Amino acid sequence: MRVTRSGKPARWGALALAGALLLGGCGGGSQDEQPKGEVESSYVQPGAPGESSRAISEDDAVKLESVEHTQADVDFMKGMIHHHAQALVMTSLVSARSASRDIPLLARRMEISQESEVERMEKWLTDRDEEPPDAEDHKHDHGGGGGLMPGMMSSEKLDRLADSRGRAFDRRFLEYMMRHHRGALTMVAELHADDGGLEPEIDAFTRHAEADQGIEIGRMTQLLAELERRPDRSEVRRVPPPRETAEQASRDAWTGGKPRICLIG
Repeated sequence: MRVTRSGKPARWGALALAGALLLGGCGGGSQDEQPKGEVESSYVQPGAPGESSRAISEDDAVKLESVEHTQADVDFMKGMIHHHAQALVMTSLVSARSASRDIPLLARRMEISQESEVERMEKWLTDRDEEPPDAEDHKHDHGGGGGLMPGMMSSEKLDRLADSRGRAFDRRFLEYMMRHHRGALTMVAELHADDGGLEPEIDAFTRHAEADQGIEIGRMTQLLAELERRPDRSEVRRVPPPRETAEQASRDAWTGGKPRICLIG
């Protein structure tokens, strides 16, 4: 809060620097305390996850505002599109297999959030003359023996999830998705370790993603604990037979040339 020299609060102004810089000024008190119109400004840069914020000079704030993206930023955005895409494989399997009333609602929320973020990442790339990954890139990165990013599921695990039903599916879905979300947080930490994520827009994106994934991990932890406490036959809705495999769900979701879910194998 901005405070006058007399101790009375004044109104803040906000300046969007590096995605989350806050601008505050010390307003004048009486005329003999500070000349009229003279403003003492301070800037606060929020720290990376787990780190404290710090005061910076106006010159440093201007420099941060003009930071350009790096190759690490580009690689992160492309990788996170792939990562989100696999999460959408798992959520697409929920409605035909879950015995829970709550998990389908959570899965739908994830779909809305991650589809929106994929579109945002694609736009970020194209705005910087970078090509978003297409279907072939996606398959190459995650099929044919390619390495998996943090939290990603192998094709065998996805098949196991698709073959599950009812309570077993719900437990497996929550466990897999929590691992997947924690992997996304690891990717953000790795970006920062590579001195990336400083460009204002990607900084804002990573902070939003961290908050969103953290909230969902908390909700899934709660649902898993409730599932373990619940008798096998309580609160179980009727589950129709699964309609498709993970591979079929993956292929069906490639529309318009945009990667929406992960194509394995």
